[in-house]
Amino acid sequence: MDEFASAVLDWFDRHGRKHLPWQQQPTPYRVWVSEIMLQQTQVATVIPYYERFMARYPDVAALADAPLDSVLDLWSGLGYYARARNLHKAAGIVMAEHGGVVPCEQRALEALPGIGRSTAGAIRALACGHFAVILDGNVKRVLARYHAIDGWPGKAAVADRLWTLAEAHTPTERVADYTQAMMDLGATVCTRSRPACDRCPVGSDCAAYRSGDPVAWPHRKPKTRKPHRSLRMLLLRNAAAELLLQKRPASGLWGGLWSLPEAEEEADLERWLGERFGLAMQAVEAWPAFDHQFTHFRLTVAPLLVDVAENAGRIQEMAPDNLLWYNTAHPAPGGFPAPVVKLIEQYRVIAGTTGAEQ
Repeated sequence: MDEFASAVLDWFDRHGRKHLPWQQQPTPYRVWVSEIMLQQTQVATVIPYYERFMARYPDVAALADAPLDSVLDLWSGLGYYARARNLHKAAGIVMAEHGGVVPCEQRALEALPGIGRSTAGAIRALACGHFAVILDGNVKRVLARYHAIDGWPGKAAVADRLWTLAEAHTPTERVADYTQAMMDLGATVCTRSRPACDRCPVGSDCAAYRSGDPVAWPHRKPKTRKPHRSLRMLLLRNAAAELLLQKRPASGLWGGLWSLPEAEEEADLERWLGERFGLAMQAVEAWPAFDHQFTHFRLTVAPLLVDVAENAGRIQEMAPDNLLWYNTAHPAPGGFPAPVVKLIEQYRVIAGTTGAEQ
């Protein structure tokens, strides 16, 4: 065991996190779900979602049998919904191709939707007892600073160098503890900004620390202007004060979630409603626009509350599985994107259904 790994493990024994929900009875399934949830999401945010998810879907069979709408509903608010769709799809594959047992082989894990090299390594190390290497965001940061690796880790050459270092440092003993220790070190000590170098077990040998400017590593992604998009999101209200919901396509932005209809800004709204849904526009109220940030672009939502009269039965005839009138006093029919959650909450206030079940 090299000095780096030994120091990290000594630190973990004294300061590492050992009481996270997924660390208790760490089966491959439990660790897999936690690793997917933890992608680009902080531990404190994940814990309540993870506990609710495990209560509803305690094993891979329960997840595979669940309707996707129910899975997305439970995921609602956690973001990056492709993670939930891939998790659900992968559970079905595990049932069909692996006899309901989450595999522990690297290649078999990487073949499942949503599982990459590092996630597969984490499952193998933390739950299967195998020698495996991880390189999540926390580990990249620790190694990039310790070795002062230049370049943005998103570039293939830089990532390859970090993988080589990660493998060189990973010990053959106590692999699970070391794996958790590296994640903890990056999350609690070697943080993105204001790292606590005075508490780092390997700080004295860290090239970034010795440079006097540890946050200079890892190098940031080259700046590009974040694209901007805008849309009109319609709260279409019928005579019963219900809102029209539309299920989005399975792939793409907010895939598989229930959303509010969207109209192009240049569209003639009255004509558009008639042609698209067979609805007659009666009154329109513009609500304040707001921004919603995505990783790769900024979205401006311009909401319109539109009172409509329905051509009886037209909605059900058009797309009975993808359109429905929603009584906001009732539980959600599935997952909602965050902007839709915000707008429905605003609508519940004016409709007097603020006590509705989420």
